[in-house]
Amino acid sequence: MIDVILKKGKEKAAMLRHPWIFSGAIDKIKGQPVNGEIVAVRSADKEFLAYAYFNDLSRVALRLLEWDETATIDKAWYKQKIKQAIAARGHILNEDTNTCRLVFSEADFLPGLIVDQYANFLSLQILSAGIENIKEDIIAILREELNPKGIFDKSDAGARKHENLEASQGLLWGENPPEFIEVKENGILYHINIAEGQKSGFYCDQRDNRRILAGYTRGKNVLDCFCYSGGFTLNSLKYQAAHVTSVDSSALAVETLKHNLELNGFKTEQQTSIQSDVNKQLRAFKEAGQTFDVLVLDPPKYAPSRSALDRAARAYKDLNRLGMLLLKEGGILATFSCSGAVDIETFKQIIAWAALDAGREVQIIKQFCQPEDHPVRISFSEGEYLKGLLLRVL
Repeated sequence: MIDVILKKGKEKAAMLRHPWIFSGAIDKIKGQPVNGEIVAVRSADKEFLAYAYFNDLSRVALRLLEWDETATIDKAWYKQKIKQAIAARGHILNEDTNTCRLVFSEADFLPGLIVDQYANFLSLQILSAGIENIKEDIIAILREELNPKGIFDKSDAGARKHENLEASQGLLWGENPPEFIEVKENGILYHINIAEGQKSGFYCDQRDNRRILAGYTRGKNVLDCFCYSGGFTLNSLKYQAAHVTSVDSSALAVETLKHNLELNGFKTEQQTSIQSDVNKQLRAFKEAGQTFDVLVLDPPKYAPSRSALDRAARAYKDLNRLGMLLLKEGGILATFSCSGAVDIETFKQIIAWAALDAGREVQIIKQFCQPEDHPVRISFSEGEYLKGLLLRVL
């Protein structure tokens, strides 16, 4: 096995079980590893630190897998890790929920592998060259453990570019998924489109937060922004919201939401769908003097990296300022950020600026986070990407 020697003093992160080592920490490489190959990472004193995927084309040159030098990283090793991840989610899947994230990359010691279950189908995102190299083994293990109808590739994320991998999408094994797969979450039915939907097909990371927010919507007039396939909309209607207005810029999202409304038998007069840019629509509501009791802001990732943080902060502030101006006194705002570069304290500060600009007093009622099928390793805080605040706007 090829040895990668770190510069003196650069071994601390690996010793603390952080799974990333950046290219600038490498002193020398004994051999010529190909991208995605497993190498032994050693300190400047030649002490073993971990086994890792190597990629000299990525800023994260080493993605650490295993800290036990006696371990053999083979198909059996991958099978054990995948079985462990699946077993940890076993209690989530029940008669009310048949969709969740089964494998969450670094959090499950498999950097670059994301597996989501949608009823009898699996969706894979492969975001590292190391996992790409053993893709066939991963497919075989998932077949053995879960016996799905089909396994679909959704490896079209921008992260693949950093690993010098091209986007990849299509059937990997089994049956092609139907145009719409019917899944259930919190007792609510959804039609989701794996092939054309965003990311892996459905945002199951808001499962708990949808249910929590719905508890504040009974008899209320709700505005659900960036609604996608309608998670917050449908949960609010289930909890007897008086009316929900749902806004998304995607025609596919709005069409999918309409399918989901029909699927659950909700009355059409209880809901209005608007295909529009959210910021533009919020301004239109303000000009029309329209107000709401409850408002959800669940935008896409504004800060894909720390270099985009300042621009993202301005975008989050303006979005939340507009939202606060539309809420009645004492109204509820559920606001989220899925940008890993924005930590919860930074997000709170952004909300404080938005409140100041809007001239509104705001109380934090609750902090939202990602659910347990998106766990955060204590040694890898970067895995904590989803955060949110439940606010009362006075």
